[in-house]
Amino acid sequence: MRKDIIKSLIALRQNDIPFDVVERDVKLPINRQKIITVPGVRRCGKSTMMEIAINNLVKESVPKRNILWIGFDDERLFNMSSDELDDVIVSYMEMFPDVQIKDVHMFFDEIQLIKGWEYFVLRIYKSYCKNIYICGSNAAMLSSELGSALRGYPLEYETYPLSFNEFCRFNGIATDVFLEQDKARLKNAFEEYNHTSAFPEIVLTRSKSEQLKLLHGYFDTMILRDLAEHYNIRNTGVVRYFIKRIMANLTKPTSINAIYNDIKSQGLKVSKDDLYLWSDYACNVFMFVRIPRYSHSLAKEHKSLDKYYCIDNGLRGAVLMPQSNDNGKNLENTVFMELYRRRQPSDKISYYQGKSECDFVIQREDRVVHLIQVTWSMEDKETRERELNGLLEASSATGCSTLLVITDDEEDCFKVDGKSVNVIPAWKWLLLANEGEDKTRRNVPDGS
Repeated sequence: MRKDIIKSLIALRQNDIPFDVVERDVKLPINRQKIITVPGVRRCGKSTMMEIAINNLVKESVPKRNILWIGFDDERLFNMSSDELDDVIVSYMEMFPDVQIKDVHMFFDEIQLIKGWEYFVLRIYKSYCKNIYICGSNAAMLSSELGSALRGYPLEYETYPLSFNEFCRFNGIATDVFLEQDKARLKNAFEEYNHTSAFPEIVLTRSKSEQLKLLHGYFDTMILRDLAEHYNIRNTGVVRYFIKRIMANLTKPTSINAIYNDIKSQGLKVSKDDLYLWSDYACNVFMFVRIPRYSHSLAKEHKSLDKYYCIDNGLRGAVLMPQSNDNGKNLENTVFMELYRRRQPSDKISYYQGKSECDFVIQREDRVVHLIQVTWSMEDKETRERELNGLLEASSATGCSTLLVITDDEEDCFKVDGKSVNVIPAWKWLLLANEGEDKTRRNVPDGS
């Protein structure tokens, strides 16, 4: 009976090929003879990334019958044990007895729902099939836990909500032409991108009320399942408030100790150590990415306050409700997420703070290669002086002379104290070509 269900699921997915999906900027590799894992925040399009990979395989003349896709979120498979996972392979072989299993491309979606799944995957990889793709939507599919479960074998391709280029593609807006009407369209698209959600489902949902309902659902699931359930946290009310406090402090150094004192003053019970752990967990499940203060000393860097950036502006807006001063914060968050997407394995992103501040210090190996300020506008004299002072001080401290200011819609190039400063509109900077898809892959050992 179970094998009949599995055969039906495999056949249904094969009938859907090629999948009707919108292309993403980063593509999963095909025929790499590796376990390819796709970690990322919930609802960011991980399953779609695998569907795109299948489309590309078919374009390369791989027969549909050589594709084995099984989604373990079907309620008829909920009671499967790891021992019964062999039924998947046996069922496929009964359907296609003439296909050699080594020539099959296997796609396992939500396989983390089956306890002990990792032993099955490793055995299949070592003994039968080298092309295996895995993704899932809960915290068990995190980068660190995948690496541990699969013993260093996987190549990881982190997936995020849409980039601005992808956002334009989803909305049918061309990004490779720059006539005046095209620029106006891109500027308008950026204004929307900067304050709304970039989760694919949200972008494709036109009703604002439906978008808000979906985003609240995402947030609740992240809190209740990815954090509370996975990490065995009982005090979900305090967790929810704690996450909101970090969201509210976006772009600023965040003191966990200060949040602890605030929570304590309200008569709520939680330990400071718990809050530090929760901040780690929130980053683990991709709700936030944090960066340290730049320092030559690792000890000083470790003691400094981190900045937290949110995985999605729209998610933050739905949870906190929009504030009057959010445009600048959203812009800095948007720029950071693009920097994070573009980073190379050897890159490190931090912020500089001395007498003045610089938003982003980009370090490649042992050398600082970019200094970036983000501000909504440079028109105000006081704002202009503050941003330039931060760049110049950071330049003196790091020895880096590649200075960039990203604004909402201003463009310029000038010299200050003998150093060139480039000013560029965010919409234009965001559309600069990525330097290659492999830089989105974490520096994970290939294994053997």
